[in-house]
Formats: sequence, C-alpha cells, structure tokens
Amino acid sequence: MGNRVPREDYEWVYTDQPHADRRKDILAKYPEIKTLMGPDPRLKWIVCMMVLIQFLAFYLVKDLDWKWVLFWTYAFGSCINHSMTLAIHEISHNTAFGNSRAMWNRWFAMFANLPIGLPYSASFKRYHLDHHRYLGGDGVDVDIPTEFEGWFFCTRFRKFVWIILQPLFYAIRPLCINPKPITRLEVANVAVQLSFNVALYWLCGAKPVVYMMAGSLLGMGLHPISGHFIAEHYMFLKGHETYSYYGSLNLLTFNVGYHNEHHDFPSIPGRRLPLVKKIASEYYDDLPQYTSWVKVLYDFIMDDQLSPYSRVKRRLKGDVKLE
Repeated sequence: MGNRVPREDYEWVYTDQPHADRRKDILAKYPEIKTLMGPDPRLKWIVCMMVLIQFLAFYLVKDLDWKWVLFWTYAFGSCINHSMTLAIHEISHNTAFGNSRAMWNRWFAMFANLPIGLPYSASFKRYHLDHHRYLGGDGVDVDIPTEFEGWFFCTRFRKFVWIILQPLFYAIRPLCINPKPITRLEVANVAVQLSFNVALYWLCGAKPVVYMMAGSLLGMGLHPISGHFIAEHYMFLKGHETYSYYGSLNLLTFNVGYHNEHHDFPSIPGRRLPLVKKIASEYYDDLPQYTSWVKVLYDFIMDDQLSPYSRVKRRLKGDVKLE
C-alpha cells in the first residue's frame, strides 16, 4: 500500500554533531545560561502527583466495564504514562536531585516507573546518555532504527504499522545495536516493577493491570504525543538532524519538544529550556521547527521520501566511552 520509499541507506555524514559547538558559542556569548543548570525542585513533586493520580485511576477502573477500561486507557492512561516516560527522561539527567545525589535519581526513576508497568528506567539512562554523547553514532546510538526497520518499513502502510509498534522496537533495538551487560540496578528495576505488578493484580484484579500496560503501549505507539519520537531527529530537511517543537503538548511532556535546546544543554531541566530559547533566540529562531506532532506523524507516513532510514548517522572516531 503506497509507493516504496526510494531511500536505501541512512544519511551518512563525516562531521561532528552540531550541539557541542553551538553550546560553546552560546555560553561564550551568554554565560548566564549556566545559572539555569542544576536540579528542578518542582520535578519530584510533579512526578509524585502523577504517580498518585495513576494509583487512583487503578482503583477507579477496577469495577468498570471492559469497554470503559479500554476507553480510559487510551483517552487518559496513555497520556499520563507517556508523560511518565518523559519524567524518567528528565530524571536520567539528574534533574530531580542533582548530580551529587545520583543514586537518589536512579531510585526515584524506579518509583516513577511503577505506573508504566514495564521496567525500563535503569536501562533507559544507560542508553540515553550514549545518545547525547554520540548522537547518530553507528553501533552506539540505539535511537537510530536498525537496518531491518529501514529496509522493511518502506511503504505507507508499513510505516503506519511501524509507528504502532514503536514500543517494541525501542525495547529490542538496544539488544541488536549495542547490547550491554546487565547491572544490579537493572535487576532491581525488574524486581521492583514485577513485585508492583503482581501486587496490583492481587489487590485490584486484571483491569488495572490491563489499563496500566496497554496505556503504556498505546501511548508510545499511534498517539499524538508519540509524534515526538519522529519529530526529534528524523531528517525531514536535508542537513538538519535535530528539530524542536514549541506547541502546547510540551505542557504534558516536560518540554521535550525544546529538543535542540535540550541537546545543547542536557543538564538544564525541561522547565527552564524556554529560557534558553529566549536568551539565545538568534541561535534557535531560524532552525527548522514543528507546530504539530500529529502532522509530523501524518507527514512521515504519507511522504514517500521518508522512512526509518531518514536519520543522520556517523562513524565514531577515537575512544568511545559508553555508560
């Protein structure tokens, strides 16, 4: 269904990622941006509130008819759970308790992981920091789709299916591209999450468990918020590998749409990224940007020039220090 995308490989480049140089230039001109770095004292309270909201939702859905369980799963649970994954993204940069209390951030991320149902917070941090340090790095950056994804999901219908299956590919991609030894924190993450899932089933039955798990899978698949997966780094315009979005969905996603700003200054919490754009506006105003994540999903599916291969990729030089 639909024409086959002509692209048969990634966009290979032989330059370094642009974020380090831009960060250096901005800090030289606006050294006050350093004051924006450091933990966000509001983050832990927002995350606690969101976790409690989902705990309340688990209690409320346990006696609903299945049709209403499924309705609220997509209409509400998927939004909250996708937002929780982006809270974990924030926490992975130590913005909850600061760099001096790194382990507090790791355990707090496991707490934020509870209503998602899928134990991933400990692994996410290890791979996400590689993504920042080696953006587009061959064999390192697991945000880049695999060769199979680029080869197979090459028509409109297949791209549609690929977007629905995003959670699956994000889960298995690290095992294919950059497998790492399992750490104690990852084992603890799995143990804590499975214990919570079993306790939830024992206390409230199957409906809250379905609401939780399906909400996570649906929220990270074909969902308006999941447009950020495509918007952040897929090459809609040749020569540009990171894009920002400044729309209202940033209110639910800890400003992850400010993605150029985030990659330039990953130690600045999402709540303060609009200040980065305001202070250094001349560095961001002329960069390509989006106004709708839904339109990003539509354009990605319908544009026969775009596919999972539409990513900038580079071969890394020198020593590669992985998390």
